[in-house]
Amino acid sequence: MTMTSSETTSGRLSGTRFGYRFNIVGAIGLTVILAWALVAIFAPWIIPYPVGEIIDLDYFGPMSRELWFGSDYLGRDMLSRILMGARYTVGISLAAVTIACFSGVVLGMIAAVVGGWLDTILSRFLDALNSIPSKLFGLVVVAAVGSSVPVLIMTLSVIYVPGAYRFARALAVNINAMDFITVARIRGESTLYLIRSEILPNIVGPVLADLGIRFVFIVLLLSGLSFLGLGVQPPYADWGALVRENIGGLPFGAPAVMFPSLAIASLTISVNLLIDNLPQKIRDRSVS
Repeated sequence: MTMTSSETTSGRLSGTRFGYRFNIVGAIGLTVILAWALVAIFAPWIIPYPVGEIIDLDYFGPMSRELWFGSDYLGRDMLSRILMGARYTVGISLAAVTIACFSGVVLGMIAAVVGGWLDTILSRFLDALNSIPSKLFGLVVVAAVGSSVPVLIMTLSVIYVPGAYRFARALAVNINAMDFITVARIRGESTLYLIRSEILPNIVGPVLADLGIRFVFIVLLLSGLSFLGLGVQPPYADWGALVRENIGGLPFGAPAVMFPSLAIASLTISVNLLIDNLPQKIRDRSVS
């Protein structure tokens, strides 16, 4: 009995104070994500130079004590531009994935619970929307309407709503067929109650993992649009735009090309590492 209590105590002290234990890989991923989130929030106060100021007489300058990441094709500080670019890459992607997943999950749960003609109409419409290639849809919309932050957020959101809907609906359909849902219906519970209190708590873990995956897709799509010149417009720039405007330095191995690419890779890889190493309590809500 004493051994059991000591084991329980040691288990609680070994990184499970709040009931969530991250392994080392997941902790590293979470740390990198939080670091980029803080950079996105505080970028205007931590950049060493104004992003538009030309401070180097040499274009594609090397790394130095004054310019840690070198200079770009105009002689501007790349560290400052990457830190400020995090605001657009992280901010736009986070806003878009939040809207997409919230809309998709809500519509998916409603379609699963209500069923009938509403389920059929929503599913067929969103399947048709999902059949359009994401990059082609983004290019057409941004080229037709114009590129701005609100347009980018809404375009990216619309692109990924169908996937979030299909994922949430598949989970909700399985939950909706279980006995405790039937008992709740017999008690006369409303559709809103079934969605809020019975279905959502049982799918929130997989939905959070799906949100992380779609965040990675949105970051890559936003960077692709910016690389093609249809993303964030000058004088502002996200990481994809930084790669595009400094692509001329690639034959010289310029830091101005490499570091924005590394920033994109660090964020997307860290999100994947975190998703693959989520605590068991999140991945499987049946574990107490």
